[in-house]
Amino acid sequence: MNPPHDIEWRISPDMVEYPAALSGMEARNAAVRTGDGKELIWLLEHPPLYTAGTSSDPAELLSQSFPVYDTGRGGRHTYHGPGQRVGYVILDLKKRNSDVRAFVHALEAWVIAALAEFGVSARAVEGRVGIWCNTPDGQEAKIGAIGIRIRKWVTMHGFSVNIDPDLGHFSGIVPCGISEFPVTSLAQLGIAIGLEEFDDALQKTFGGFLKAIDQA
Repeated sequence: MNPPHDIEWRISPDMVEYPAALSGMEARNAAVRTGDGKELIWLLEHPPLYTAGTSSDPAELLSQSFPVYDTGRGGRHTYHGPGQRVGYVILDLKKRNSDVRAFVHALEAWVIAALAEFGVSARAVEGRVGIWCNTPDGQEAKIGAIGIRIRKWVTMHGFSVNIDPDLGHFSGIVPCGISEFPVTSLAQLGIAIGLEEFDDALQKTFGGFLKAIDQA
């Protein structure tokens, strides 16, 4: 599928180290701002690591068994690793509506729509960062994270969705500062898909995301 609006859609087949991803995002963000590069949706996997957002509390980093990277995005600590789809979204909001809140809500709705393709009734919860759903035993759990940065109205960072990661790796942090609820994955929900299938769902629902930020 070719994304509309001349937006590049990149899927990295190999693990991408976090510093390389961050420098790549920053370079593309600068190129989009100057008109020298296309907007970008970049789907990838990272090796096991933790990132610290601008609101991170050092007390919420419980282990340093994996590398820890500071990042300019909003939010607190997150985990990234194999089996998790990370999506970096570099879009020029000046070409659309310069509404940060609307952009975040549209990003959440895009992930929720992609999860719905597999029968998952996911949702955003007011006052609680991320994407949430119920586990088979009825417990509320986090299945995706959202974290963005906007530089001169061009976005960076984006989302992550747990397809089939090692959920034990989340125990090294308080994910996004929320300790009352567990994390889950599509695999834990009994949905056995690969990253490629989730990518297809993201592409299928991408038009709705663009429409939402165009009409914000």
